[in-house]
Amino acid sequence: MYEGVVQDLIDELGRLPGIGPKSAQRIAFHLLASDPADLARLQEVLGKVREGVCFCEVCGNVSERERCRICSDPRRDTSVICVVEEPKDVLAVERTREFRGRYHVLGGALDPLSGVGPDQLRIKELLSRIGADEVSEVIIATDPNTEGEATATYLVRMLKDFPGLTVTRLASGLPMGGDLEFADELTLGRALSGRRAL
Repeated sequence: MYEGVVQDLIDELGRLPGIGPKSAQRIAFHLLASDPADLARLQEVLGKVREGVCFCEVCGNVSERERCRICSDPRRDTSVICVVEEPKDVLAVERTREFRGRYHVLGGALDPLSGVGPDQLRIKELLSRIGADEVSEVIIATDPNTEGEATATYLVRMLKDFPGLTVTRLASGLPMGGDLEFADELTLGRALSGRRAL
């Protein structure tokens, strides 16, 4: 254990997702050895992220404005909504270049053991969007893991009463227990184009 602010830095870095104690220590010592100008740029960018990034009022994706670039694009198909868990999943689907509709970011997945229920996700906003717009298809693109499957099942139940709405799910081919973020473009593109009705 290190003294004072060095240990505080390691502890804070260790709280980031995917960063264990050893990685946090390596990053901390890298920062300590970095040029002061590099640290100043990092600090400036972190400040800008906190002040300048918000969530799109329509879909919940990260944005610098009230509406993200996808929701602002008139060329996107407003009749199809792809429902994803996190903003990083939007990027994963966009990389496939197979989807030309709009998105809806839930902000996570159902996980009762961690206290995440339907009220903690943006499900009400999704239902409002479908009721207000002329949406003909909702593609459920939650992660192929236990929480993602539970979320998909819950959404299917919520969406079954909308007349004329087709609800589809990404096709199999994505490894169970994986994340969309880590799927390669080809596999995710095939899963998107081969989606199945629920």
